Amino acid sequence: MTTASTETAAPATPGGQTSPWNAEQKQLRKSMEQYFEPLSAGAVEDDLNGVFNREKWDLIRESGAIRIPFDPEWGGLGHDALTLTYVLEHLGYGCRDSGLLFGLATQIVSMAIPIQKFGSDELKDRYLRRLIDGEILSAHAISEPGAGSDATGMVTTVTTDGDEYVLNGQKAWCTSGPIADILTVYAKGEGDDAATSISAFIVERGTPGLEISDPIPKMGLGTSPFGMIEFNDVRIPKSNLLGRPGSGFFVLEHVMTWEILCIFVMMCGEMEQRLEMCIDYAKKRKQFGAPIGSNQYIAGKLVDMKLGIENSRKHLYDTARRFAKKRSVVAEVSMAKLVTSEANLQSALNAVQIFGARGYIRETGLEKQLRDAVGSPIYSGTNETQRIRLASMMGIS
Repeated sequence: MTTASTETAAPATPGGQTSPWNAEQKQLRKSMEQYFEPLSAGAVEDDLNGVFNREKWDLIRESGAIRIPFDPEWGGLGHDALTLTYVLEHLGYGCRDSGLLFGLATQIVSMAIPIQKFGSDELKDRYLRRLIDGEILSAHAISEPGAGSDATGMVTTVTTDGDEYVLNGQKAWCTSGPIADILTVYAKGEGDDAATSISAFIVERGTPGLEISDPIPKMGLGTSPFGMIEFNDVRIPKSNLLGRPGSGFFVLEHVMTWEILCIFVMMCGEMEQRLEMCIDYAKKRKQFGAPIGSNQYIAGKLVDMKLGIENSRKHLYDTARRFAKKRSVVAEVSMAKLVTSEANLQSALNAVQIFGARGYIRETGLEKQLRDAVGSPIYSGTNETQRIRLASMMGIS
Protein backbone atom coordinates (compact mmCIF):
# COMPACT_ATOMS: atom_id res chain seq x y z
CA MET A 1 0.00 0.00 0.00
CA THR A 2 1.44 3.33 -1.01
CA THR A 3 1.44 6.25 1.40
CA ALA A 4 3.07 8.87 -0.76
CA SER A 5 -0.22 10.45 -1.80
CA THR A 6 -1.30 11.37 1.70
CA GLU A 7 2.20 12.45 2.71
CA THR A 8 1.71 15.55 0.54
CA ALA A 9 -1.31 16.64 2.53
CA ALA A 10 0.49 19.31 4.54
CA PRO A 11 -1.33 22.64 4.67
CA ALA A 12 -0.05 25.38 2.40
CA THR A 13 1.66 28.53 3.61
CA PRO A 14 0.41 31.95 2.44
CA GLY A 15 3.13 31.90 -0.21
CA GLY A 16 1.76 28.69 -1.63
CA GLN A 17 4.64 26.48 -0.52
CA THR A 18 4.00 23.28 1.36
CA SER A 19 4.63 23.66 5.06
CA PRO A 20 6.87 20.79 6.24
CA TRP A 21 5.90 18.64 9.17
CA ASN A 22 8.49 18.02 11.86
CA ALA A 23 10.08 14.61 12.43
CA GLU A 24 7.90 13.81 15.45
CA GLN A 25 4.69 14.50 13.53
CA LYS A 26 5.82 12.40 10.57
CA GLN A 27 6.82 9.50 12.79
CA LEU A 28 3.52 9.66 14.67
CA ARG A 29 1.64 9.56 11.38
CA LYS A 30 3.76 6.70 10.03
CA SER A 31 3.32 4.72 13.25
CA MET A 32 -0.34 4.20 12.31
CA GLU A 33 0.59 2.08 9.27
CA GLN A 34 1.29 -1.07 11.26
CA TYR A 35 -2.40 -1.07 12.26
CA PHE A 36 -3.89 -0.63 8.78
CA GLU A 37 -4.24 -4.31 7.94
CA PRO A 38 -5.57 -5.65 11.27
CA LEU A 39 -7.99 -2.74 11.64
CA SER A 40 -9.33 -3.34 8.11
CA ALA A 41 -9.64 -7.13 8.42
CA GLY A 42 -13.24 -8.29 8.26
CA ALA A 43 -14.60 -4.75 7.95
CA VAL A 44 -17.34 -5.70 5.46
CA GLU A 45 -18.53 -8.64 7.56
CA ASP A 46 -18.43 -6.68 10.82
CA ASP A 47 -20.44 -3.89 9.19
CA LEU A 48 -23.10 -6.28 7.92
CA ASN A 49 -23.37 -7.93 11.33
CA GLY A 50 -23.37 -4.63 13.23
CA VAL A 51 -20.38 -5.70 15.30
CA PHE A 52 -18.32 -3.37 17.46
CA ASN A 53 -15.04 -5.28 17.52
CA ARG A 54 -13.40 -5.06 20.95
CA GLU A 55 -10.14 -6.55 19.66
CA LYS A 56 -9.90 -3.78 17.10
CA TRP A 57 -10.66 -1.23 19.81
CA ASP A 58 -7.69 -2.59 21.75
CA LEU A 59 -5.56 -1.93 18.65
CA ILE A 60 -6.86 1.64 18.53
CA ARG A 61 -5.84 2.01 22.17
CA GLU A 62 -2.42 0.54 21.45
CA SER A 63 -1.87 2.86 18.47
CA GLY A 64 -2.01 5.93 20.71
CA ALA A 65 -4.40 7.73 18.36
CA ILE A 66 -6.72 8.68 21.22
CA ARG A 67 -3.83 10.23 23.17
CA ILE A 68 -2.69 12.73 20.54
CA PRO A 69 -4.47 15.97 21.61
CA PHE A 70 -4.35 15.53 25.38
CA ASP A 71 -2.00 16.83 28.05
CA PRO A 72 0.88 14.53 29.06
CA GLU A 73 -0.21 15.00 32.68
CA TRP A 74 -3.15 12.71 31.91
CA GLY A 75 -1.36 10.27 29.63
CA GLY A 76 -1.72 12.25 26.41
CA LEU A 77 0.88 13.16 23.81
CA GLY A 78 0.38 16.93 24.02
CA HIS A 79 -0.19 17.74 20.33
CA ASP A 80 -2.51 20.34 18.80
CA ALA A 81 -5.53 19.99 16.53
CA LEU A 82 -3.40 20.39 13.40
CA THR A 83 -1.20 17.42 14.31
CA LEU A 84 -4.27 15.37 15.13
CA THR A 85 -5.80 16.03 11.70
CA TYR A 86 -2.50 15.10 10.03
CA VAL A 87 -2.38 11.72 11.77
CA LEU A 88 -6.10 10.93 11.52
CA GLU A 89 -6.13 11.59 7.78
CA HIS A 90 -3.56 8.85 7.34
CA LEU A 91 -5.54 6.50 9.56
CA GLY A 92 -8.59 7.17 7.39
CA TYR A 93 -6.47 6.29 4.37
CA GLY A 94 -5.39 2.93 5.73
CA CYS A 95 -8.36 1.65 7.77
CA ARG A 96 -11.43 0.38 5.92
CA ASP A 97 -13.59 0.14 9.04
CA SER A 98 -15.22 3.58 8.91
CA GLY A 99 -17.53 2.78 11.80
CA LEU A 100 -14.59 2.01 14.05
CA LEU A 101 -12.96 5.31 13.08
CA PHE A 102 -16.26 7.06 13.80
CA GLY A 103 -16.12 5.54 17.25
CA LEU A 104 -12.53 6.73 17.67
CA ALA A 105 -13.56 10.31 16.89
CA THR A 106 -16.46 10.02 19.32
CA GLN A 107 -14.11 8.80 22.05
CA ILE A 108 -11.81 11.78 21.55
CA VAL A 109 -14.43 14.50 21.37
CA SER A 110 -17.52 13.42 23.30
CA MET A 111 -16.12 13.62 26.81
CA ALA A 112 -12.32 13.70 27.01
CA ILE A 113 -12.01 16.98 25.08
CA PRO A 114 -14.64 18.86 27.13
CA ILE A 115 -13.37 17.45 30.44
CA GLN A 116 -9.82 18.56 29.61
CA LYS A 117 -10.98 22.10 28.76
CA PHE A 118 -14.00 22.64 31.01
CA GLY A 119 -13.90 19.92 33.65
CA SER A 120 -13.11 20.36 37.32
CA ASP A 121 -10.01 18.80 38.84
CA GLU A 122 -12.28 16.21 40.41
CA LEU A 123 -13.75 15.18 37.04
CA LYS A 124 -10.29 15.01 35.51
CA ASP A 125 -8.99 12.85 38.34
CA ARG A 126 -12.01 10.59 38.10
CA TYR A 127 -12.25 10.05 34.34
CA LEU A 128 -9.70 11.71 32.07
CA ARG A 129 -6.83 9.24 32.22
CA ARG A 130 -9.12 6.26 31.62
CA LEU A 131 -10.84 8.02 28.71
CA ILE A 132 -7.55 8.89 27.04
CA ASP A 133 -6.35 5.31 27.51
CA GLY A 134 -9.58 4.00 25.98
CA GLU A 135 -10.20 1.84 29.04
CA ILE A 136 -13.72 3.27 29.31
CA LEU A 137 -15.89 4.19 26.34
CA SER A 138 -17.76 7.47 26.10
CA ALA A 139 -20.57 9.09 24.13
CA HIS A 140 -22.42 12.38 24.11
CA ALA A 141 -26.19 12.58 24.32
CA ILE A 142 -27.27 15.65 22.37
CA SER A 143 -29.93 14.95 19.72
CA GLU A 144 -33.52 14.24 20.65
CA PRO A 145 -36.51 12.84 18.75
CA GLY A 146 -37.72 16.43 18.20
CA ALA A 147 -34.41 18.30 18.25
CA GLY A 148 -31.48 17.31 16.06
CA SER A 149 -29.38 20.02 14.46
CA ASP A 150 -31.36 22.57 16.48
CA ALA A 151 -29.74 21.72 19.80
CA THR A 152 -31.38 24.70 21.50
CA GLY A 153 -34.72 23.01 20.87
CA MET A 154 -33.96 20.16 23.25
CA VAL A 155 -36.55 19.41 25.90
CA THR A 156 -34.56 17.12 28.21
CA THR A 157 -34.63 18.93 31.55
CA VAL A 158 -32.40 19.30 34.56
CA THR A 159 -33.61 20.44 37.96
CA THR A 160 -31.85 20.91 41.28
CA ASP A 161 -32.77 18.91 44.37
CA GLY A 162 -30.45 19.58 47.30
CA ASP A 163 -26.94 18.45 46.42
CA GLU A 164 -28.08 16.65 43.28
CA TYR A 165 -29.17 17.33 39.72
CA VAL A 166 -32.17 15.42 38.36
CA LEU A 167 -32.40 14.64 34.64
CA ASN A 168 -35.57 13.77 32.73
CA GLY A 169 -36.10 13.29 29.01
CA GLN A 170 -35.00 11.30 26.00
CA LYS A 171 -32.02 11.43 23.66
CA ALA A 172 -31.87 9.94 20.17
CA TRP A 173 -29.28 8.59 17.73
CA CYS A 174 -26.54 8.55 20.37
CA THR A 175 -23.34 7.33 18.71
CA SER A 176 -21.58 4.72 20.91
CA GLY A 177 -24.45 5.04 23.39
CA PRO A 178 -25.22 1.30 23.56
CA ILE A 179 -21.59 0.48 24.45
CA ALA A 180 -20.63 3.59 26.42
CA ASP A 181 -19.55 3.40 30.04
CA ILE A 182 -20.08 7.11 30.52
CA LEU A 183 -22.11 9.87 28.84
CA THR A 184 -21.93 13.62 28.42
CA VAL A 185 -25.57 14.69 28.62
CA TYR A 186 -26.86 18.10 27.55
CA ALA A 187 -30.04 19.26 29.28
CA LYS A 188 -32.05 22.45 29.65
CA GLY A 189 -32.59 24.18 32.98
CA GLU A 190 -34.69 27.16 33.91
CA GLY A 191 -34.59 30.30 31.79
CA ASP A 192 -36.05 31.63 28.58
CA ASP A 193 -32.76 31.97 26.71
CA ALA A 194 -31.98 28.52 25.30
CA ALA A 195 -28.34 29.39 24.66
CA THR A 196 -27.75 30.12 28.36
CA SER A 197 -30.08 27.54 29.95
CA ILE A 198 -28.34 24.42 28.61
CA SER A 199 -25.77 22.67 30.79
CA ALA A 200 -23.60 19.59 30.32
CA PHE A 201 -23.39 16.72 32.81
CA ILE A 202 -21.47 13.50 33.28
CA VAL A 203 -23.64 10.40 33.75
CA GLU A 204 -22.30 6.90 34.34
CA ARG A 205 -23.86 3.78 32.89
CA GLY A 206 -25.86 1.97 35.54
CA THR A 207 -27.12 5.14 37.22
CA PRO A 208 -30.69 4.45 38.44
CA GLY A 209 -33.29 5.76 36.00
CA LEU A 210 -30.93 5.66 33.00
CA GLU A 211 -32.14 3.39 30.19
CA ILE A 212 -30.03 2.73 27.08
CA SER A 213 -31.48 0.89 24.10
CA ASP A 214 -29.86 -1.88 22.12
CA PRO A 215 -28.08 -0.75 18.93
CA ILE A 216 -30.47 0.46 16.22
CA PRO A 217 -29.79 -1.05 12.76
CA LYS A 218 -28.90 1.63 10.24
CA MET A 219 -27.83 2.11 6.64
CA GLY A 220 -24.08 2.53 7.16
CA LEU A 221 -21.33 2.73 9.79
CA GLY A 222 -22.57 -0.59 11.12
CA THR A 223 -19.62 -1.07 13.46
CA SER A 224 -20.44 2.19 15.25
CA PRO A 225 -23.54 1.37 17.31
CA PHE A 226 -26.03 4.07 18.20
CA GLY A 227 -29.26 4.09 20.14
CA MET A 228 -31.87 5.84 22.24
CA ILE A 229 -31.39 6.94 25.84
CA GLU A 230 -34.04 7.75 28.44
CA PHE A 231 -33.64 9.65 31.69
CA ASN A 232 -36.28 8.98 34.33
CA ASP A 233 -35.44 10.99 37.45
CA VAL A 234 -31.75 10.28 36.96
CA ARG A 235 -29.92 11.71 39.96
CA ILE A 236 -26.29 12.78 39.76
CA PRO A 237 -24.10 14.72 42.20
CA LYS A 238 -23.57 18.41 41.52
CA SER A 239 -19.89 17.67 41.03
CA ASN A 240 -20.87 15.98 37.72
CA LEU A 241 -21.60 19.35 36.13
CA LEU A 242 -19.23 19.97 33.22
CA GLY A 243 -18.21 23.61 33.12
CA ARG A 244 -20.44 26.29 34.63
CA PRO A 245 -24.23 26.17 34.89
CA GLY A 246 -25.73 27.39 31.61
CA SER A 247 -22.48 26.98 29.64
CA GLY A 248 -23.54 23.79 27.84
CA PHE A 249 -24.12 25.52 24.51
CA PHE A 250 -20.58 26.87 24.47
CA VAL A 251 -19.17 23.49 25.53
CA LEU A 252 -21.09 21.95 22.64
CA GLU A 253 -19.77 24.49 20.12
CA HIS A 254 -16.21 23.63 21.14
CA VAL A 255 -16.89 19.90 20.98
CA MET A 256 -18.52 20.10 17.53
CA THR A 257 -15.49 21.88 16.09
CA TRP A 258 -13.27 19.03 17.23
CA GLU A 259 -15.82 16.49 16.00
CA ILE A 260 -15.92 17.88 12.48
CA LEU A 261 -12.14 18.13 12.25
CA CYS A 262 -11.67 14.54 13.46
CA ILE A 263 -14.41 12.79 11.50
CA PHE A 264 -14.12 14.62 8.22
CA VAL A 265 -10.34 14.65 7.91
CA MET A 266 -10.48 10.85 8.08
CA MET A 267 -12.83 11.04 5.11
CA CYS A 268 -10.08 12.80 3.18
CA GLY A 269 -7.85 9.79 3.72
CA GLU A 270 -10.66 7.45 2.70
CA MET A 271 -11.32 9.47 -0.45
CA GLU A 272 -7.61 9.36 -1.32
CA GLN A 273 -7.48 5.58 -1.01
CA ARG A 274 -10.71 5.26 -2.98
CA LEU A 275 -9.34 7.43 -5.80
CA GLU A 276 -6.16 5.36 -6.03
CA MET A 277 -8.29 2.23 -6.22
CA CYS A 278 -10.41 3.73 -9.02
CA ILE A 279 -7.41 5.00 -11.02
CA ASP A 280 -5.80 1.57 -10.88
CA TYR A 281 -9.02 -0.07 -12.01
CA ALA A 282 -9.61 2.48 -14.79
CA LYS A 283 -6.16 1.71 -16.20
CA LYS A 284 -6.62 -2.07 -16.13
CA ARG A 285 -10.28 -2.53 -16.99
CA LYS A 286 -10.88 -2.58 -20.75
CA GLN A 287 -14.10 -2.01 -22.67
CA PHE A 288 -14.49 -1.49 -26.40
CA GLY A 289 -10.82 -2.32 -26.86
CA ALA A 290 -9.39 0.38 -24.56
CA PRO A 291 -8.90 1.06 -20.82
CA ILE A 292 -12.03 2.69 -19.40
CA GLY A 293 -9.88 5.53 -18.09
CA SER A 294 -9.42 6.72 -21.66
CA ASN A 295 -13.14 7.47 -21.80
CA GLN A 296 -13.66 11.16 -21.06
CA TYR A 297 -16.66 10.47 -18.82
CA ILE A 298 -14.67 8.13 -16.59
CA ALA A 299 -11.68 10.48 -16.64
CA GLY A 300 -13.95 13.35 -15.65
CA LYS A 301 -15.25 11.45 -12.65
CA LEU A 302 -11.70 10.75 -11.52
CA VAL A 303 -10.76 14.40 -11.86
CA ASP A 304 -13.83 15.41 -9.87
CA MET A 305 -12.83 12.97 -7.15
CA LYS A 306 -9.37 14.53 -7.02
CA LEU A 307 -10.81 18.04 -6.81
CA GLY A 308 -13.09 16.95 -3.98
CA ILE A 309 -10.15 15.62 -1.99
CA GLU A 310 -8.00 18.72 -2.42
CA ASN A 311 -10.83 21.15 -1.66
CA SER A 312 -11.80 19.20 1.45
CA ARG A 313 -8.24 18.88 2.65
CA LYS A 314 -7.56 22.58 2.26
CA HIS A 315 -10.69 23.57 4.17
CA LEU A 316 -9.98 21.15 7.00
CA TYR A 317 -6.28 21.93 7.40
CA ASP A 318 -6.83 25.68 7.18
CA THR A 319 -9.54 25.37 9.84
CA ALA A 320 -7.35 23.18 12.06
CA ARG A 321 -4.49 25.68 11.78
CA ARG A 322 -6.73 28.58 12.83
CA PHE A 323 -8.26 26.53 15.62
CA ALA A 324 -4.84 25.52 16.95
CA LYS A 325 -4.02 29.23 17.17
CA LYS A 326 -7.21 29.74 19.21
CA ARG A 327 -8.86 31.83 16.51
CA SER A 328 -12.58 31.73 15.73
CA VAL A 329 -13.52 29.05 13.18
CA VAL A 330 -17.31 29.24 13.35
CA ALA A 331 -17.75 29.85 9.61
CA GLU A 332 -14.71 27.81 8.58
CA VAL A 333 -15.82 24.63 10.31
CA SER A 334 -19.28 24.84 8.72
CA MET A 335 -17.74 25.22 5.27
CA ALA A 336 -15.30 22.37 5.89
CA LYS A 337 -18.15 20.10 6.91
CA LEU A 338 -20.21 21.01 3.86
CA VAL A 339 -17.42 20.64 1.33
CA THR A 340 -16.06 17.37 2.71
CA SER A 341 -19.33 15.55 3.29
CA GLU A 342 -20.61 16.35 -0.20
CA ALA A 343 -17.29 15.49 -1.83
CA ASN A 344 -17.19 12.18 0.04
CA LEU A 345 -20.70 11.22 -0.99
CA GLN A 346 -20.07 12.06 -4.64
CA SER A 347 -16.71 10.29 -4.55
CA ALA A 348 -18.29 7.10 -3.21
CA LEU A 349 -21.03 7.21 -5.85
CA ASN A 350 -18.48 7.81 -8.60
CA ALA A 351 -16.43 4.84 -7.41
CA VAL A 352 -19.41 2.49 -7.55
CA GLN A 353 -20.23 3.70 -11.06
CA ILE A 354 -16.63 3.36 -12.26
CA PHE A 355 -16.45 -0.22 -10.99
CA GLY A 356 -19.92 -0.99 -12.37
CA ALA A 357 -21.24 -4.37 -11.23
CA ARG A 358 -18.02 -4.95 -9.27
CA GLY A 359 -18.71 -1.78 -7.31
CA TYR A 360 -22.27 -2.83 -6.59
CA ILE A 361 -21.34 -6.14 -4.97
CA ARG A 362 -20.05 -6.34 -1.41
CA GLU A 363 -16.67 -7.86 -2.21
CA THR A 364 -14.90 -4.62 -3.18
CA GLY A 365 -16.25 -2.74 -0.18
CA LEU A 366 -17.35 0.18 -2.33
CA GLU A 367 -21.08 -0.28 -1.74
CA LYS A 368 -20.29 -0.18 1.99
CA GLN A 369 -18.36 3.05 1.52
CA LEU A 370 -21.34 4.54 -0.33
CA ARG A 371 -23.71 3.54 2.48
CA ASP A 372 -21.31 5.04 5.02
CA ALA A 373 -21.04 8.26 3.02
CA VAL A 374 -24.80 8.84 2.82
CA GLY A 375 -24.87 9.79 6.50
CA SER A 376 -22.13 12.42 6.30
CA PRO A 377 -24.39 15.31 5.17
CA ILE A 378 -26.72 14.48 8.09
CA TYR A 379 -24.62 14.04 11.23
CA SER A 380 -22.57 16.78 12.96
CA GLY A 381 -25.25 19.28 11.96
CA THR A 382 -27.11 18.72 8.69
CA ASN A 383 -25.77 20.42 5.59
CA GLU A 384 -29.00 22.36 5.27
CA THR A 385 -28.46 23.75 8.76
CA GLN A 386 -24.85 24.59 7.92
CA ARG A 387 -26.00 26.58 4.87
CA ILE A 388 -28.58 28.45 6.94
CA ARG A 389 -25.89 29.23 9.50
CA LEU A 390 -23.50 30.51 6.86
CA ALA A 391 -26.22 32.57 5.19
CA SER A 392 -26.91 34.24 8.53
CA MET A 393 -23.21 35.10 8.90
CA MET A 394 -23.31 36.61 5.44
CA GLY A 395 -26.25 38.81 6.45
CA ILE A 396 -28.64 37.05 4.06
CA SER A 397 -31.10 35.63 6.58
